[in-house]
Amino acid sequence: MTTRIIGTGSALPKEIVTNDNLAKIVDTNDEWISSRTGIRERHLAKEETCSSLAAAAGKMAMEDAGVGPEEIDLIVVATCSPDSNFPSTACKVQESLGLYHAAAFDVSAACSGFLVALHTVYAYMNSGLSKTALIIGAETLSKLIDWTDRGTCVLFGDGAGAVVAKADDTGIIQFVQGADGSMGQCLTCDERSIVNPFNQEAKPTDYISMDGQAVFKFAVTKVPECIRQVLEESHTDIEEIKYFVLHQANSRILSSVAKRLKMPVEKFPMNLDRCGNTSAASIPILLDEMNRQGMLKKNDKIVMSGFGAGLTWGATLLEW
Repeated sequence: MTTRIIGTGSALPKEIVTNDNLAKIVDTNDEWISSRTGIRERHLAKEETCSSLAAAAGKMAMEDAGVGPEEIDLIVVATCSPDSNFPSTACKVQESLGLYHAAAFDVSAACSGFLVALHTVYAYMNSGLSKTALIIGAETLSKLIDWTDRGTCVLFGDGAGAVVAKADDTGIIQFVQGADGSMGQCLTCDERSIVNPFNQEAKPTDYISMDGQAVFKFAVTKVPECIRQVLEESHTDIEEIKYFVLHQANSRILSSVAKRLKMPVEKFPMNLDRCGNTSAASIPILLDEMNRQGMLKKNDKIVMSGFGAGLTWGATLLEW
């Protein structure tokens, strides 16, 4: 028994912020941003929330899959920017969509989060604990950004992507995931400090901080490595892969991965020019776009791979 994706959905905030818009509030310009990252615009939440975007994407995925609320028995949401520490975003999605037969919880693995959530659902299904699950990656990273830091504020966007997965005989073929906490300081965003009657030393609000060079070197090495690993462990020739659906962080990273794998960059679809880096939401948002454009056909083999804070990484080989 394995896990097969049977429906996809996505949701983006209405507000579109271009590089030219950012140039009005921070020392940057369109050429500087687009040449280094490939990003030209991103969607930023105003009235939307992490949970409202997650619910909207989840509803679309359920409609695409043709499943009703009573069929969903598990909800897993990957996010590092929830509306609240508790209740979880997954529980808010459950309430919003009326999925009262489902267990619900969040996972946090930053930009690798969607794959970690997918692998968790695989484990549930492989052990017989779930038959039909809703898996969502959702982020409102704009609230974690220092909007005076041109090195980070130009990178990120908000949004949500979702899939419905079902226990089946075909679907996920192989996956790997890992972490290296010793490199955790390369990409951080601290929570509020401990303040209680016995400790009154509060720290100022923290924002996303990143060592861009370190993250770049990590990604261009680890992503090809874990992709090769899933292919080798499944005895799959790389030429069998129709698409490599990677976390949308930086076009230079994606191009470097393609080069290292000796694959044409056309096999690496991108939407970061329009969405920016949406962390755990990036892979399912792109997957939904590809699905709705008719790019994915039954029995196609695709590889998904994510990397991010932790540092964490993962790759999944599946048959559509």
